Amino acid sequence: MKDVYYTIASPVSDVIYKEKGSKFIGYAFPVRSEDEIELAMEEVKQKHHKARHFCYAWQLEKDYSRFRANDDGEPSNSAGMPIYGQLQAFNLTNCLVVVVRYFGGTKLGVGGLISTYKTTAQQTLQQAKITKHTIDEEFKVHCNYDMMNVVMRYIEEDNLHLIHQNLEMDCDFTLGVRKKEFKRVLAKFQKVYGLQIDHPSLKKEG
Repeated sequence: MKDVYYTIASPVSDVIYKEKGSKFIGYAFPVRSEDEIELAMEEVKQKHHKARHFCYAWQLEKDYSRFRANDDGEPSNSAGMPIYGQLQAFNLTNCLVVVVRYFGGTKLGVGGLISTYKTTAQQTLQQAKITKHTIDEEFKVHCNYDMMNVVMRYIEEDNLHLIHQNLEMDCDFTLGVRKKEFKRVLAKFQKVYGLQIDHPSLKKEG
């Protein structure tokens, strides 16, 4: 079960690659939504308002389920897909890569464009700090105050993420656990008398 994903920690800018008079400038941004992508694109376009092409590709979601590639006026599949190919090669999501082109007067041909956009994207991502993240499942635990120590011990034993806690007469916890460990950890909590466990999968089972 895949329970990790990779993204970049911070933006990369102004990675320059030149080919036959044309100048290609690479950018990479960590993004979490299409709104953030639009803002990043606007930032690049304002910086390079005289450029001819703004080709890009992005991938979103922890399961890598959403992506888009755009040639922005270059021949079909000569720019966006080579850039997207590098997102795949580096196994990245929640990431946008933009390659700005200033045309130098000499046509590169489709093969030349594919190679150049791929190389620019590759060199841009090589400068990025890539970070690894786990995909977590969340569940809630409710108990009386005298059971709090049991819950806290389990959190420590399984290195769980304590997302939220409310400790009054009763105790409420929202916990996160790595996806591949979820069933085992949930069963461990369920075995303890006095702990009420809440997760959508339990409701489905009735």
